[in-house]
Amino acid sequence: MSDFRLPPELIPTDGRFGCGPSKVRSEQIDHLIAHAHLLGTSHRQPPIRALVGQIREGLADLYRLPSGYEVVLGNGGSTAFWDAAAFSLIDSRSAHLAFGEFGQKFVTAASAPWLSAPIVNTGAAGEVSQFTGDEDADVFAYPHNETSTGAMSSVRRHGASGALTVVDATSAAGGIDIDVRETDVYYFAPQKNFASDGGLWIALMSPAALERIERIASSGRYIPEFLSLGVAVENSRLDQTLNTPAIATLLLMDAQLQWIRDSGGLSWADMRTRDSSRRIYDWAERRSDASAFVAVPEHRSQVVATIDFDETVDAAKVSALLRANGIVDIDPYRKLGRNQLRIATFTAIEPDDVTRLLGAIELAIAAL
Repeated sequence: MSDFRLPPELIPTDGRFGCGPSKVRSEQIDHLIAHAHLLGTSHRQPPIRALVGQIREGLADLYRLPSGYEVVLGNGGSTAFWDAAAFSLIDSRSAHLAFGEFGQKFVTAASAPWLSAPIVNTGAAGEVSQFTGDEDADVFAYPHNETSTGAMSSVRRHGASGALTVVDATSAAGGIDIDVRETDVYYFAPQKNFASDGGLWIALMSPAALERIERIASSGRYIPEFLSLGVAVENSRLDQTLNTPAIATLLLMDAQLQWIRDSGGLSWADMRTRDSSRRIYDWAERRSDASAFVAVPEHRSQVVATIDFDETVDAAKVSALLRANGIVDIDPYRKLGRNQLRIATFTAIEPDDVTRLLGAIELAIAAL
């Protein structure tokens, strides 16, 4: 099949559909080049602090932050945030929904020796687990969107009064609309719908979360400076991070954030990703050899679509044929081991490119 070639009408304008980092729009690169003079500038100097301040203000506007909520930034990605939460956010015990790879990783971080063993509500891959309602915990943590499986949960508060609701939004933020008042910490790395690079975490924090962080910081608990959310809050209020951030990451994030806001805000992004993902799920519904991996329709992600194929289709060969034609990174999550394609429908991805991709998949299947 080395001679397999897609016709021009089935070639997307951009062939990047990966669920790791998002496709980065050319306009973001233009923005980066236009501000290249900022590269190599100290993050404690006015130009970079102004950039961080612009991002914080933009996110506050995008998410319609209630009074008292703050945008907090820190060095490192979501993995660093999980460790920081174990030091600075969990008082004594956390409860978790773990229905995929990344929910489980927070459980591992929360199993720190100074905390009581976390309560874990585990779900099978492709499902969304639920809290039982009787968890004795001061933090309730779960992924908004499980990137590994394409399962999406609803964002709402859990636990008794005084407990914090902490939501991993890495693959959801910037592409799915929410009411942030249903959370105390809505945190994410910016390389998905915000189409930026790694090395940064961002969190939308409620007054209750900020009070918890301050109280634990004053409690005498040992907290490494790099993993201190208290330090992150102090620096964020100065529009900076503890250590030097990647300026390119900030600039790409800034450009994408401006584009989303100018295009209609979070509701616009939500409609766009729903449109793209619905095209995929409707396509799978029409085929006899394909089906949505996530069985419950309301749990199917609108930013990460996972499609299973029966034994008549070799999904790995389909992916290889398309990669040779410039369509890349639609393979399943490596640990699932399924005959599956996983397609990102992040905000940067054009819905009409999704339609072209589906036609290309059909042609590749026919060529097997």
